[in-house]
Amino acid sequence: MLVTNRFVVDDDGAQDFAARAHAALAALAARPGYLRGQLVRALDDPRHWCLVTEWESVGTYRRALGGFDVKVTAIPLLAESIDEPSAYETLASAAPDGDVVVVASDRAAGPYR
Repeated sequence: MLVTNRFVVDDDGAQDFAARAHAALAALAARPGYLRGQLVRALDDPRHWCLVTEWESVGTYRRALGGFDVKVTAIPLLAESIDEPSAYETLASAAPDGDVVVVASDRAAGPYR
């Protein structure tokens, strides 16, 4: 599963934001189920940043959010992200020069309650 948290950061706050994002990424990376992550910045508009993390499953991501270091370091930063959907399940993937592999959704067939 992929999590993307997008941010808009003024130029004068970029250095502080990057330091906090590095700490948040380190806290998330220490949690079970974390696969990889990166902090990226838009080339066309350097005010736009994105923290992208990949997880084994929805469950490992949600459990990671409960970790003490994540609560102290990452959650305050994530709360500053743009209010939009951020967690995505993988429905198709392809390795370099590989075939597209399609998988079924883990979402429940009915409405969430």
